Amino acid sequence: MNLGQIRDALGAVGSIGEAASQVPTGVQTDSRCIRGGELFFCISGERFDGHTFAADVLKKGACAVVAERPPFSMDEMDAMGEAPVLIVPDTVAALGRLALHHRVAAKAMVAGITGTAGKTTVKELLAHVLSMRGTTAKNHLNKNNQIGLPLSMLDASGDEKFWVMEAGISEAHDMDELGATLRPDLAIVLNVGQGHVSGLGDKGVGYYKARLLSHIARGGVGLVSADYPELVQHARANCTELRLFSAIDPAVPYFAEYAGPAGEGMGRYRVNLEGKEFEVEAPFRGSYGAENVIAVAAAADILGLSSREIIEGLKTAVLPQQRFNCRRIGAWLVVDDTYNSNPLSAGRMVESTAENAAGGPLVLVMGEMLELGDVANEAHVGLGRKMGSANPVAVFWKGGQVDAVQQGLTESGWKGTFASVNDADAFIRAFAGLDIASGTVLFKGSRSNKMEILADAFCSVVQDGQEGR
Repeated sequence: MNLGQIRDALGAVGSIGEAASQVPTGVQTDSRCIRGGELFFCISGERFDGHTFAADVLKKGACAVVAERPPFSMDEMDAMGEAPVLIVPDTVAALGRLALHHRVAAKAMVAGITGTAGKTTVKELLAHVLSMRGTTAKNHLNKNNQIGLPLSMLDASGDEKFWVMEAGISEAHDMDELGATLRPDLAIVLNVGQGHVSGLGDKGVGYYKARLLSHIARGGVGLVSADYPELVQHARANCTELRLFSAIDPAVPYFAEYAGPAGEGMGRYRVNLEGKEFEVEAPFRGSYGAENVIAVAAAADILGLSSREIIEGLKTAVLPQQRFNCRRIGAWLVVDDTYNSNPLSAGRMVESTAENAAGGPLVLVMGEMLELGDVANEAHVGLGRKMGSANPVAVFWKGGQVDAVQQGLTESGWKGTFASVNDADAFIRAFAGLDIASGTVLFKGSRSNKMEILADAFCSVVQDGQEGR
């Protein structure tokens, strides 16, 4: 689309003059990253207002700016003359509308993914598996909100075989806005649990996650876990063409179960896709991984891939950073799952890491789970019980809810070492007091805890110790 067509599609006003025939080379919302020929959307955020950078991005070569109001000062107008500006009521909504135009014109089959835990992992796995058949575009890591999702869509050429896009929500209106932009041919709801409860508590997380299914493109399919009855109920209310998968009930048409370890960080899973039975290897271990495996395998099967392509894709997939990323540092297996945390994902990571420890020393470095509203105390007590049942030699905790976590640990009968740490130095000092030379360590916590700082500090100390020997 050229700027004139974009102006018409957005219902924008403003003068773009001779630039109307120019086709933007891309779309950008970050003035620091602008490249020549890109279209810049002025987004007003909590810390920055993109309107203040409008003149700067034009100087850097942007072909035009989309704004909610005239973005230039009088001095800037005098210096630049007539600059190409499109005025819209809401630049975030306009970004989504432009992405929808691109999606409608694209040739790709579009898979949309949501869920409380594991959606980025499943998005990455599914994109890799689908790439066995053809070129596949995806969100970069977790760019899954009303800005990140449209930017990811617009970054795709439109000539790909598949798009795999995740949608992340925290407020009641989010999924309807994202779904209306994405309009997936295949909508996948992986699971539901306590996550962003403070923003989704009125009707429940399952209700809002299932809203993605109401935005499926004509002729499309919904794919939902049968292991969450409330989710299935909401899914049926939003989708007529619904398929179910399970990691619990072998009677469900799409089913997978954990079959044991297959090398460090790898697991074996038995899969049944409507009568097609085979075994796969995937880059995680434990029963929770069966949910990821069957969601990916079922989606790929629905989109036309063969069993051979699914097996090869899962075996060769690599998990993204900070998502069950396993690495060997000296005598330690470090499990980095620091990107975010909620009760469902935290419990699963504890269980899976304990299996990776295989009876050896296990250390849990965990952080507070946020946005849980009224269920926060209960959820942290439950996590404490889950951690205690894994029998770690030590638990290090960062953030609030310390008393609740300790209560859960005590209720589980756990007798190990517990320490509350506020920064990397305090953690390293406390860890040194354990006098343990090897084992498995998990780092996990909500985003604002910045648990990756503790993980990096630990890896640096262990690496330095190895080099010293």
